[in-house]
Amino acid sequence: MIQDPITERLLPFNFDRLLDEIPELNKFKCQLDTFSFKNPVDSSNINPDIWISLAEILEKNYKIYDGFVILHGTDTMAYTASALSFMLSGLNKPVILTGSQLPIGMVRTDGKENLITAIEIAGSYQGDIAIVNEVAVYFENELHRGNRTLKMNAAHFNAFGSPNYSDLAKSGIYIHYNHHALLPFKKGELKVNNKFNQNVAILKTFPGMQPSYYESIINIKGLKGLIIETFGSGNAPDDQKFDKAVKKASANGILMVNITQCIQGFVEQGRYQTSEKFNTYGVVSGLDLTTEAAMVKLMMVLAMDGSLDKMKEVFLEDWAGELTLSSPYYKPE
Repeated sequence: MIQDPITERLLPFNFDRLLDEIPELNKFKCQLDTFSFKNPVDSSNINPDIWISLAEILEKNYKIYDGFVILHGTDTMAYTASALSFMLSGLNKPVILTGSQLPIGMVRTDGKENLITAIEIAGSYQGDIAIVNEVAVYFENELHRGNRTLKMNAAHFNAFGSPNYSDLAKSGIYIHYNHHALLPFKKGELKVNNKFNQNVAILKTFPGMQPSYYESIINIKGLKGLIIETFGSGNAPDDQKFDKAVKKASANGILMVNITQCIQGFVEQGRYQTSEKFNTYGVVSGLDLTTEAAMVKLMMVLAMDGSLDKMKEVFLEDWAGELTLSSPYYKPE
């Protein structure tokens, strides 16, 4: 975004002025091309149609460029990063999302450093192989796996983190890559999966929730998938009406996923008595998936139109390093 000098409102940035705002980009010894959507939107208005458009742009230009940087508003950046990581099967080039907390035209903006370093990361190769072969988010000196990223702060420059996974890189005088945490290079062609079923919802548990609350969500007409945000390691209140509603939803073929409300840690269904029921009712343990990654993945699994058991199996497969199940780099308390 850029700040209107008269009204001080934040407005979509005109990419034609990119070099005027950041003349340092002229110093890169590589070809930089830009593409701007005809009608840029606030990131709060991002939806799957825009994810599909982004993926199509990347697919169309994939063989032309060595890496890609996406400028994105911070509010839904973690959703978009998760979506692209799942959509771009066979990715073996950098796709780096970045943005800023302060508009690009302001003196103290963090956007310049974020963009400059993101471009450097997107162009960093060892021989013919990119150092980063995945979708990642770069913000305030840190590079995080896209589908592990959370927006954790609305007021500070260090807005993003990946509490359940190691940083992919840190930048200072030099950029230090955590090579063991990066996804390995994969040979093959890029394939784009662009199907979503948006008939999903989130049910956040809280003390004292009433049947009218959770039943109104579980009984949404056409609902196919539900994320239940639970306490701690996957626990929910012992409530006969709640249990009955969850059991009925499972019997009706709704794919339900248990995600912890904690920003760090993972779901362990059955560790406490208050989560054992989810195993009985067929709720999938979301392990340490972020809500953002779980929601996008749920939309994509539901679009596959398989049996409920098959969809549960596919959901728990590791698609792009989003699950600790397949990674030794979980960061414990």
